[in-house]
Amino acid sequence: MKLIADLLIALVAIEHLYILWLEMFAWTTKGRQTFKSLPPNLFEPTKSLAANQGLYNGFLAAGLIWSLLIKNDVWGKNVAHFFLGCVIVAGVFGALTAQKSIFYVQALPAMVALLFVLLS
Repeated sequence: MKLIADLLIALVAIEHLYILWLEMFAWTTKGRQTFKSLPPNLFEPTKSLAANQGLYNGFLAAGLIWSLLIKNDVWGKNVAHFFLGCVIVAGVFGALTAQKSIFYVQALPAMVALLFVLLS
């Protein structure tokens, strides 16, 4: 069960590293293709805002990776609980305020990972 939990944490971390890249470095190119609900003329003016969001996603990924590197199982679980909880809150907030699909892309995978962490 711990192996599955760790794999799911790693997948959520990788997803957030991808979001970091998308929002910090590819906002005006790949971002346009990904966020089709935004008008194309908004990408250039919102570039620095997206980069800021990307940085926060990087912090989430760093915390999740850190949880996998901690040798003490109890401490590692606690760190994973915190950062997965942050991802869940961010995903739910994003779904309520920006785009409903954020729940399925961001919050739901973190919820599944958290469930497996709690069961391990």
